[in-house]
Amino acid sequence: MTLKSELGNYGEDLACEYLVNNKYRIIERNYKKPWGEIDIVAIDPDKTLVFIEVKTLRQSTNFGLKPEDQLTSSKLKKVARTASLYSNANQGLINKTRGWRIDLIAITLNNADSPTISHYKNISI
Repeated sequence: MTLKSELGNYGEDLACEYLVNNKYRIIERNYKKPWGEIDIVAIDPDKTLVFIEVKTLRQSTNFGLKPEDQLTSSKLKKVARTASLYSNANQGLINKTRGWRIDLIAITLNNADSPTISHYKNISI
């Protein structure tokens, strides 16, 4: 396992912990298909199906960048396409009045402090 993938897995673990603490129900992690990947699939407390992209950076090595800066429009388009196909195949998870959305959880690992977690809801291309 590479340092980058270990950091990504750790960030996803932190994101899941954050989501559970905020009353989300985790459905699936690391949903992969040839055309894309979704880090976390969850149900919001309001019953919305949520596809979550997680970006994690260490503060000491980010050179002024934020984790949010790592989400490119190309990556977001792949997530949106994968989310659309997932939701079509899993209609039972979709609340008819709430639908589904894509969120970003951005995590900055600080040197000594607890991580900084930012949750951006309903991001779009």
